[in-house]
Formats: sequence, C-alpha cells, structure tokens
Amino acid sequence: MILIGLTGGIGSGKSTVAALLRELGAVVIDGDRVARDLQQPNSAALGEIGASFPGVVDDSGVLDRPKLAAIVFADSTRLAELNRIMLPRIHAEIERRISEHRDSDDVVVLDLPLLAENPRSDLDGVIVVDVPEDLAVRRLVESRGMDEADARARIARQASREDRRKIADQLIDNSGGTEDLHAAVREVWEWASRLSPRSA
Repeated sequence: MILIGLTGGIGSGKSTVAALLRELGAVVIDGDRVARDLQQPNSAALGEIGASFPGVVDDSGVLDRPKLAAIVFADSTRLAELNRIMLPRIHAEIERRISEHRDSDDVVVLDLPLLAENPRSDLDGVIVVDVPEDLAVRRLVESRGMDEADARARIARQASREDRRKIADQLIDNSGGTEDLHAAVREVWEWASRLSPRSA
C-alpha cells in the first residue's frame, strides 16, 4: 500500500482533485465523509453533539450542519468541544479503513482538510492543492453562496497557504482551467504510482 495525504484550503478544489484521483484508480478516504458517516441519526457521536449543542439536531434526528457550523466557527471554545467529540472517532475510523488496504498494492489517498495542522508521520507523500486566497473566496461565494466575510473568516481559521505548501511533496496549482487541473492530477497520479512505501 502507498499512503498519500491530500490537503488544501477551503475553496481550493481539493474535493475535485480527490474525485479525479479516484477515477484514475486511487482508494480515497475522505475525512469529511468519515465525519458525516459517524454523525448519522442514532449514532453515539450525534447523541453527544445534540447534548452539547442544543438545537442542532432536528426533530427527525438529523444534524443541522449549517447551524452547527455557525456556532463553532464563531467560537473557538465551542469548536474545541466539537473536536473533543469528533476527532478521536474520526481518527479511529480512518485507521480502520486504512487497515483494510494495508497488505494491498493500492494507492490510498487520505483527503484531510487539516493535514497541515495535524501532520501524520506514516505518509509516503503529500499532495497540496493550492490557489490564491482571493480566488478561493470568489469560488466559495459563487459556488457555495457564502458571504465574502464568512469565506475569508473560514480561510483565516485554517493553516496558511505557506504552511500547507511547506508540507507538499507535490503541489497542484488549481488557479487555471479544467484541462490544466486534469493534466496536473494525471502527473501527480503517475508520481504516486511510482512510490515505494516508506515502511517497505
């Protein structure tokens, strides 16, 4: 197994890169998807979230993600509380999913938004998707309907571009068009496919 980290700031197009890598043959483990899976109705994690954040679970037992996001992104103490509930569970589930491929020849891509903030020592390489902040803000406003101030505030709470770029073995500049991005992802896939596991 080759284990690759994939990260990028909000609005960078990281999810698009992950989807393209999946099409090329990678096994993608998406940290955000893992979190959503763990927050399904009647789950232990959602029970804790509902107890700690009254009003964020609706009458049908479904998490109101925008409401929870509005709470935690405005208050670092509340964000720390959510992380206390979720991060150990997310970590354990990611490790379980990795273990399913441990003895395979798969290229496993860990799609982790906070990889720069929480580095891993077991990765065979790191891919960083990078765009200028103004472009990321414009994409968030146009594609997700975010208010510009909210978009900039969320970007400011993540690692800086410089910090992400420092951990990159491969840097994908996603400030161009679709064809440029597809070509860059193919090059990165060829690089990943040639790697040898660090543990080998």
